[in-house]
Amino acid sequence: MRLLLDTHVLIWWDAGARLSREARNAIRDADEVYVSAASAWEIAIKTALGKILSSRTVGDAVQASGFIELPILFRHAGALAALPPLHRDPFDRLLVAQAHVEKLTIVTRDSLVSQYAVKVIRA
Repeated sequence: MRLLLDTHVLIWWDAGARLSREARNAIRDADEVYVSAASAWEIAIKTALGKILSSRTVGDAVQASGFIELPILFRHAGALAALPPLHRDPFDRLLVAQAHVEKLTIVTRDSLVSQYAVKVIRA
């Protein structure tokens, strides 16, 4: 299985909290676990605004967990145009586009994401 973590799932995984048993097992047993550059961008913005505190960089958290960085590519941005306007959050929309293009399953607690044509594991 190949997974893409939603931003909040990465934060929760790194903190060792809040994930469903199904999500924890899927992450632990996955062949590949990706974290989007969009998540690093979102965390940087929220950290700068004082909305979240992080004890280490996203890169350090991803590396320590054995996850894989997923860059944002032109084909990911292009796939955004085909998405129905179900979700207003641009970061979540980009994650959906990346999951669709790369054929990844998204691990998220966001119920709007499951309305898209992508596989989802509830966090």
